Amino acid sequence: MQTIRRIKEPSSGTAEATGQDPGRDLLPLLGGAATVVALVGAVLALADVDSPLRGPFTLFFLLAAPSVAVAAALHGLEPFGRLLVSVAGGVAVNMLVAQGMLALHRWSVPGGVVAVTAISTFMLLLVLVRRLRGRAARRRAS
Repeated sequence: MQTIRRIKEPSSGTAEATGQDPGRDLLPLLGGAATVVALVGAVLALADVDSPLRGPFTLFFLLAAPSVAVAAALHGLEPFGRLLVSVAGGVAVNMLVAQGMLALHRWSVPGGVVAVTAISTFMLLLVLVRRLRGRAARRRAS
């Protein structure tokens, strides 16, 4: 004869006992969602799609792309200071691009999106190169 064992309900303290925090996976999820929204905004602006989401998504891309690039370069600051400086840097990049395009009489939305993308990508590549050089120097020193 077999006995049937009942499945016990998890106790309220199991998340803390196992070391898993339910909110721990929320930050990467939000980061991925923000990346998708920003990329959709850039594509909508470059493809000149007439959509009600084009304006907000493109604005989000234009603020997020340079802000993330500046934040990557400032990994030594405290989180609140890093957030403030990165948003201010993102706004400054957008204003410099707009000023340059107006001074050259070459104003266009797709041109601005491409310019902000190029500057943000360049800043991220500089951060990546700096970190790789620092790792290589530490390996040689040890």
